[in-house]
Amino acid sequence: MRRRDFIGLAGGAAAWPFAAGAEKLTLPVIGFLNGASYDKSAYLVSAFHPGLNETGFVEARNVAFEFRSAEGQYDRLPALAADLVRRQVNVIAATGTPAGLPAKGATTDIPIVFVTGSDPVQQGLVSNLSRPEANITGATTLAVELGQKRLELLREVFPRASLIAALVNPKGPNLVPLLSDLETAARIVRLQLRILHASTEQDLETVFPQILQVGASALIIGVDTFFNSQTVRLAALALKHAIPAMYQYREFVAAGGLMSYGGSITDAYRTAGIYTGRILKGEKPAELPVQQSTKAELFINLKTAKALGVDLPSTLLVRADEVIE
Repeated sequence: MRRRDFIGLAGGAAAWPFAAGAEKLTLPVIGFLNGASYDKSAYLVSAFHPGLNETGFVEARNVAFEFRSAEGQYDRLPALAADLVRRQVNVIAATGTPAGLPAKGATTDIPIVFVTGSDPVQQGLVSNLSRPEANITGATTLAVELGQKRLELLREVFPRASLIAALVNPKGPNLVPLLSDLETAARIVRLQLRILHASTEQDLETVFPQILQVGASALIIGVDTFFNSQTVRLAALALKHAIPAMYQYREFVAAGGLMSYGGSITDAYRTAGIYTGRILKGEKPAELPVQQSTKAELFINLKTAKALGVDLPSTLLVRADEVIE
């Protein structure tokens, strides 16, 4: 998918509207709403397209896009969602946990397809997974609830560790359940947690030296849309500061991070693409059950482990879904 120039919206957010042209005005339009920056999240947009294509819709051929991003400032999402409603898009793809509720609050008429790493019932997106509300459905990926397993994996790599750092976004909608999950998991595996905050790129630059200062053996990165858009930077900073780090998605490990454990975010976006196409063909969101990811995958970067001097147990390596060398 080609990049588009930024066009400023009120409040300083950004939009990437479909190129204007009289012959294209009759195409159905997908409003793509996300909390992170487009250029950092383009791989997720790309994952959406194969699912959409499976239903017969191809961008610029028979469907158009209106892109809206809050550039990491989640409080701008309601205004961006309202703008898509004013433009009368045919479907809103509310991708990433922060975008779901603002989209739902903006319209009860335009169909909404969400992607989230949180429980959509607990989050308030739907009241029933198998029978979603009138205009909203979507896909979930295993995320927040895997804190205990991630800490267990770090404990397996660092059996003598007593302190692990946890990086969270204090502005993220997942913060409360994420912290609860991590703190409960830490008690179970008998590890101390030092919680560190980051919600901007500058925060990331200053927080990594703090991890070394507190004496943490490793870092676990909390699930958040902002962090999803910063996988390359996070992996680079962890390697630069010689910090063994774990996140949720394979993209982090492919970029040089040590380990990841979680569901596939690209599969969730592909599913959202399929649902969006089916809705454009006339199906109703209420007839499309929320698709829940149930598979968690373990990825390890062996080259990074060697660079950090981390001796990975052979029992862990054989259980990995993929070892990147």
